[in-house]
Amino acid sequence: MRIYISADMEGITGLVDADDVQPGGRDYERGRRAMTDDVNAAVRGALRAGATEIVVNDAHGPMRNLVSDTLHPAARLIRGKPKTMGMVEGLTPAFDAMVCVGYHSRAGAHGVLSHSFMGHEIEDMWLDERPTGEIGLVHASAAAMGVPVAVLAGDDAACQEATAWDPAIATVAVKYVRSRFAAELRPDAESRAAIEETVAAALATPRTGEPSASEDSTGERSTGEPSTGEPSTATLAVRWQSSAVAETLLGIPGVTQVDTRTVQTTGTPPDLFRQFGVWMRVATALTNQAPYC
Repeated sequence: MRIYISADMEGITGLVDADDVQPGGRDYERGRRAMTDDVNAAVRGALRAGATEIVVNDAHGPMRNLVSDTLHPAARLIRGKPKTMGMVEGLTPAFDAMVCVGYHSRAGAHGVLSHSFMGHEIEDMWLDERPTGEIGLVHASAAAMGVPVAVLAGDDAACQEATAWDPAIATVAVKYVRSRFAAELRPDAESRAAIEETVAAALATPRTGEPSASEDSTGERSTGEPSTGEPSTATLAVRWQSSAVAETLLGIPGVTQVDTRTVQTTGTPPDLFRQFGVWMRVATALTNQAPYC
Protein backbone atom coordinates (compact mmCIF):
# COMPACT_ATOMS: atom_id res chain seq x y z
CA MET A 1 0.00 0.00 0.00
CA ARG A 2 1.43 3.35 -1.11
CA ILE A 3 0.47 6.39 0.99
CA TYR A 4 1.01 10.06 0.16
CA ILE A 5 1.09 12.66 2.97
CA SER A 6 0.72 16.37 2.24
CA ALA A 7 1.85 18.43 5.25
CA ASP A 8 0.82 22.04 5.75
CA MET A 9 1.63 23.97 8.94
CA GLU A 10 -1.20 26.26 10.07
CA GLY A 11 -3.29 23.29 11.22
CA ILE A 12 -0.51 21.65 13.23
CA THR A 13 -0.95 20.83 16.92
CA GLY A 14 -0.37 23.85 19.17
CA LEU A 15 0.21 26.49 16.46
CA VAL A 16 -2.00 29.59 16.32
CA ASP A 17 -0.02 32.60 15.11
CA ALA A 18 2.07 33.76 12.14
CA ASP A 19 5.13 33.72 14.41
CA ASP A 20 4.55 29.97 14.81
CA VAL A 21 4.60 29.17 11.10
CA GLN A 22 6.74 31.76 9.29
CA PRO A 23 10.53 31.56 9.00
CA GLY A 24 12.03 34.15 11.34
CA GLY A 25 9.06 34.06 13.69
CA ARG A 26 9.92 33.79 17.36
CA ASP A 27 8.28 30.37 17.66
CA TYR A 28 8.93 29.05 14.14
CA GLU A 29 11.56 26.52 15.21
CA ARG A 30 9.16 25.08 17.79
CA GLY A 31 6.53 25.03 15.04
CA ARG A 32 8.83 23.01 12.80
CA ARG A 33 9.28 20.41 15.51
CA ALA A 34 5.54 20.27 16.13
CA MET A 35 4.88 19.83 12.42
CA THR A 36 7.37 16.97 12.26
CA ASP A 37 5.76 15.31 15.30
CA ASP A 38 2.28 15.47 13.71
CA VAL A 39 3.61 14.01 10.44
CA ASN A 40 5.45 11.26 12.30
CA ALA A 41 2.18 10.33 14.01
CA ALA A 42 0.54 9.98 10.59
CA VAL A 43 3.46 7.88 9.33
CA ARG A 44 3.15 5.55 12.33
CA GLY A 45 -0.55 5.16 11.64
CA ALA A 46 0.09 4.38 7.99
CA LEU A 47 2.66 1.73 8.91
CA ARG A 48 0.21 0.13 11.32
CA ALA A 49 -2.30 -0.09 8.47
CA GLY A 50 0.22 -1.92 6.31
CA ALA A 51 1.78 0.86 4.22
CA THR A 52 4.82 -0.33 2.28
CA GLU A 53 5.76 3.08 0.84
CA ILE A 54 5.14 6.53 2.33
CA VAL A 55 5.97 9.81 0.62
CA VAL A 56 5.70 13.07 2.55
CA ASN A 57 5.45 16.40 0.73
CA ASP A 58 6.40 19.49 2.77
CA ALA A 59 3.59 21.73 1.51
CA HIS A 60 3.89 24.89 3.61
CA GLY A 61 5.40 28.24 2.63
CA PRO A 62 9.08 27.71 1.80
CA MET A 63 8.43 23.96 1.81
CA ARG A 64 11.55 23.46 3.94
CA ASN A 65 9.83 23.26 7.31
CA LEU A 66 9.93 19.61 8.37
CA VAL A 67 12.99 18.68 10.42
CA SER A 68 14.30 16.01 8.09
CA ASP A 69 16.67 14.32 10.54
CA THR A 70 13.82 13.63 12.96
CA LEU A 71 11.29 12.58 10.31
CA HIS A 72 10.26 8.93 10.62
CA PRO A 73 12.80 6.84 8.67
CA ALA A 74 10.04 4.96 6.85
CA ALA A 75 9.05 8.12 4.97
CA ARG A 76 10.63 9.72 1.92
CA LEU A 77 10.49 13.53 1.93
CA ILE A 78 9.81 15.95 -0.94
CA ARG A 79 11.34 19.23 0.20
CA GLY A 80 11.94 22.70 -1.26
CA LYS A 81 10.46 24.88 -4.00
CA PRO A 82 9.43 25.80 -6.59
CA LYS A 83 7.38 22.68 -7.23
CA THR A 84 5.22 22.37 -10.32
CA MET A 85 2.33 20.92 -8.30
CA GLY A 86 2.97 22.63 -4.97
CA MET A 87 0.97 21.02 -2.19
CA VAL A 88 0.40 17.85 -4.24
CA GLU A 89 3.87 17.54 -5.76
CA GLY A 90 4.65 13.90 -6.41
CA LEU A 91 1.05 12.69 -6.12
CA THR A 92 0.17 10.20 -8.87
CA PRO A 93 -2.58 7.63 -9.47
CA ALA A 94 -0.14 4.98 -8.20
CA PHE A 95 -0.89 5.98 -4.58
CA ASP A 96 -3.63 4.15 -2.73
CA ALA A 97 -4.61 7.04 -0.44
CA MET A 98 -3.70 10.55 0.62
CA VAL A 99 -3.40 11.95 4.15
CA CYS A 100 -3.47 15.71 4.81
CA VAL A 101 -1.73 16.91 7.98
CA GLY A 102 -1.73 20.47 9.35
CA TYR A 103 -4.42 21.81 7.00
CA HIS A 104 -6.48 24.97 7.60
CA SER A 105 -9.74 26.51 6.41
CA ARG A 106 -10.17 28.81 3.42
CA ALA A 107 -9.97 32.60 3.23
CA GLY A 108 -12.82 34.29 5.08
CA ALA A 109 -13.67 31.25 7.19
CA HIS A 110 -13.74 31.40 10.98
CA GLY A 111 -10.69 29.22 11.41
CA VAL A 112 -7.21 29.32 12.91
CA LEU A 113 -4.84 31.09 10.47
CA SER A 114 -7.52 30.78 7.78
CA HIS A 115 -6.49 31.85 4.28
CA SER A 116 -6.25 30.50 0.75
CA PHE A 117 -2.68 29.89 -0.38
CA MET A 118 -1.44 33.51 -0.21
CA GLY A 119 -2.85 35.17 2.87
CA HIS A 120 -4.67 38.42 2.23
CA GLU A 121 -3.79 38.71 -1.47
CA ILE A 122 -6.38 36.07 -2.42
CA GLU A 123 -9.77 37.26 -1.23
CA ASP A 124 -11.79 34.30 -2.48
CA MET A 125 -11.70 31.27 -4.75
CA TRP A 126 -14.37 29.15 -6.41
CA LEU A 127 -14.27 25.71 -7.97
CA ASP A 128 -17.27 25.33 -10.28
CA GLU A 129 -18.82 28.33 -8.46
CA ARG A 130 -18.39 26.67 -5.07
CA PRO A 131 -16.25 28.59 -2.53
CA THR A 132 -12.97 26.76 -2.09
CA GLY A 133 -9.51 27.04 -0.62
CA GLU A 134 -6.59 24.69 -0.28
CA ILE A 135 -8.69 21.79 1.00
CA GLY A 136 -11.15 21.87 -1.90
CA LEU A 137 -8.53 22.23 -4.61
CA VAL A 138 -6.28 19.53 -3.13
CA HIS A 139 -9.25 17.18 -2.76
CA ALA A 140 -10.39 17.78 -6.35
CA SER A 141 -6.89 17.18 -7.72
CA ALA A 142 -6.47 13.95 -5.77
CA ALA A 143 -9.93 12.75 -6.77
CA ALA A 144 -9.18 13.43 -10.43
CA MET A 145 -6.17 11.10 -10.10
CA GLY A 146 -8.31 8.46 -8.43
CA VAL A 147 -6.59 8.86 -5.06
CA PRO A 148 -8.98 9.20 -2.10
CA VAL A 149 -8.21 11.68 0.67
CA ALA A 150 -8.48 9.27 3.59
CA VAL A 151 -7.63 11.54 6.54
CA LEU A 152 -7.29 15.25 7.26
CA ALA A 153 -5.88 16.73 10.49
CA GLY A 154 -6.21 20.40 11.38
CA ASP A 155 -8.40 22.69 13.45
CA ASP A 156 -12.12 22.01 13.76
CA ALA A 157 -12.94 24.50 10.97
CA ALA A 158 -10.63 22.68 8.56
CA CYS A 159 -12.21 19.36 9.52
CA GLN A 160 -15.69 20.70 8.81
CA GLU A 161 -14.53 22.10 5.47
CA ALA A 162 -13.02 18.75 4.49
CA THR A 163 -16.12 16.72 5.27
CA ALA A 164 -18.25 19.24 3.39
CA TRP A 165 -16.24 18.28 0.30
CA ASP A 166 -16.22 14.57 1.11
CA PRO A 167 -18.03 13.11 4.15
CA ALA A 168 -15.94 9.94 3.85
CA ILE A 169 -12.78 11.76 4.95
CA ALA A 170 -11.80 10.81 8.50
CA THR A 171 -10.78 13.95 10.36
CA VAL A 172 -8.79 14.82 13.47
CA ALA A 173 -9.41 18.17 15.16
CA VAL A 174 -6.14 19.03 16.92
CA LYS A 175 -7.43 22.42 18.15
CA TYR A 176 -10.67 24.39 18.29
CA VAL A 177 -10.96 27.88 16.87
CA ARG A 178 -11.54 30.85 19.21
CA SER A 179 -10.43 33.46 16.67
CA ARG A 180 -8.20 33.59 13.63
CA PHE A 181 -5.16 33.73 15.90
CA ALA A 182 -6.40 31.88 18.99
CA ALA A 183 -7.54 28.35 19.72
CA GLU A 184 -8.30 25.87 22.46
CA LEU A 185 -5.54 23.30 22.12
CA ARG A 186 -5.69 19.56 22.59
CA PRO A 187 -2.72 18.29 24.62
CA ASP A 188 0.15 17.39 22.32
CA ALA A 189 0.25 13.70 23.25
CA GLU A 190 -3.52 13.35 22.89
CA SER A 191 -3.50 15.08 19.52
CA ARG A 192 -0.75 12.90 18.07
CA ALA A 193 -2.30 9.74 19.41
CA ALA A 194 -5.54 10.73 17.69
CA ILE A 195 -3.73 11.32 14.39
CA GLU A 196 -2.00 7.95 14.57
CA GLU A 197 -5.15 6.06 15.52
CA THR A 198 -7.32 7.77 12.90
CA VAL A 199 -4.82 7.20 10.09
CA ALA A 200 -4.36 3.55 11.08
CA ALA A 201 -8.12 2.94 11.19
CA ALA A 202 -8.94 4.84 7.99
CA LEU A 203 -6.25 3.20 5.88
CA ALA A 204 -7.05 -0.26 7.19
CA THR A 205 -10.66 0.11 5.99
CA PRO A 206 -10.96 0.32 2.18
CA ARG A 207 -13.47 2.86 0.88
CA THR A 208 -16.06 0.59 -0.71
CA GLY A 209 -19.15 2.76 -0.42
CA GLU A 210 -19.71 2.11 3.25
CA PRO A 211 -20.01 5.10 5.60
CA SER A 212 -16.68 6.33 6.91
CA ALA A 213 -16.00 7.38 10.50
CA SER A 214 -14.59 10.82 11.26
CA GLU A 215 -14.10 13.16 14.18
CA ASP A 216 -16.35 16.19 14.13
CA SER A 217 -15.59 19.58 15.67
CA THR A 218 -16.42 18.30 19.17
CA GLY A 219 -14.04 15.36 18.91
CA GLU A 220 -16.92 12.88 18.54
CA ARG A 221 -17.12 10.27 15.81
CA SER A 222 -19.60 10.71 13.00
CA THR A 223 -20.37 8.95 9.71
CA GLY A 224 -20.98 10.09 6.18
CA GLU A 225 -21.22 8.79 2.65
CA PRO A 226 -18.18 8.96 0.38
CA SER A 227 -18.15 11.41 -2.48
CA THR A 228 -19.24 10.35 -5.94
CA GLY A 229 -16.13 11.77 -7.60
CA GLU A 230 -15.14 14.93 -9.44
CA PRO A 231 -16.00 16.02 -12.99
CA SER A 232 -13.30 15.55 -15.63
CA THR A 233 -12.99 19.32 -16.02
CA ALA A 234 -13.79 22.20 -13.70
CA THR A 235 -13.64 26.00 -13.62
CA LEU A 236 -11.39 27.76 -11.13
CA ALA A 237 -12.04 31.43 -10.35
CA VAL A 238 -9.91 33.62 -8.07
CA ARG A 239 -10.63 37.09 -6.74
CA TRP A 240 -7.42 39.00 -6.00
CA GLN A 241 -7.00 41.98 -3.74
CA SER A 242 -5.21 43.81 -6.54
CA SER A 243 -6.69 44.45 -9.96
CA ALA A 244 -3.10 44.54 -11.27
CA VAL A 245 -2.75 40.81 -10.59
CA ALA A 246 -5.98 39.98 -12.42
CA GLU A 247 -5.03 42.20 -15.36
CA THR A 248 -1.59 40.61 -15.71
CA LEU A 249 -2.97 37.07 -15.58
CA LEU A 250 -5.11 37.79 -18.65
CA GLY A 251 -1.90 37.39 -20.65
CA ILE A 252 -2.01 33.64 -19.98
CA PRO A 253 -3.93 31.73 -22.69
CA GLY A 254 -7.27 30.44 -21.43
CA VAL A 255 -7.58 32.93 -18.58
CA THR A 256 -10.67 35.13 -18.82
CA GLN A 257 -11.91 38.08 -16.80
CA VAL A 258 -14.96 37.90 -14.53
CA ASP A 259 -14.54 41.42 -13.13
CA THR A 260 -11.65 43.81 -12.52
CA ARG A 261 -10.19 41.64 -9.73
CA THR A 262 -11.42 38.17 -10.66
CA VAL A 263 -10.15 35.77 -13.32
CA GLN A 264 -11.03 32.21 -14.20
CA THR A 265 -9.94 29.28 -16.32
CA THR A 266 -11.15 25.75 -17.06
CA GLY A 267 -9.33 22.43 -17.04
CA THR A 268 -8.89 19.19 -15.15
CA PRO A 269 -8.27 19.80 -11.43
CA PRO A 270 -4.59 18.75 -11.61
CA ASP A 271 -4.07 21.10 -14.57
CA LEU A 272 -5.83 23.88 -12.65
CA PHE A 273 -3.57 23.26 -9.67
CA ARG A 274 -0.48 23.46 -11.89
CA GLN A 275 -1.62 26.69 -13.57
CA PHE A 276 -2.70 28.21 -10.25
CA GLY A 277 0.89 27.82 -9.07
CA VAL A 278 1.93 30.10 -11.93
CA TRP A 279 -0.78 32.58 -10.95
CA MET A 280 0.62 32.73 -7.42
CA ARG A 281 4.14 33.34 -8.66
CA VAL A 282 2.85 36.23 -10.79
CA ALA A 283 0.96 37.65 -7.80
CA THR A 284 4.02 37.33 -5.56
CA ALA A 285 6.19 39.18 -8.08
CA LEU A 286 3.65 41.98 -8.43
CA THR A 287 2.70 42.51 -4.79
CA ASN A 288 5.59 41.35 -2.57
CA GLN A 289 3.14 41.23 0.32
CA ALA A 290 3.56 39.24 3.52
CA PRO A 291 0.64 36.93 4.42
CA TYR A 292 -1.71 37.20 7.40
CA CYS A 293 -2.15 40.98 7.13
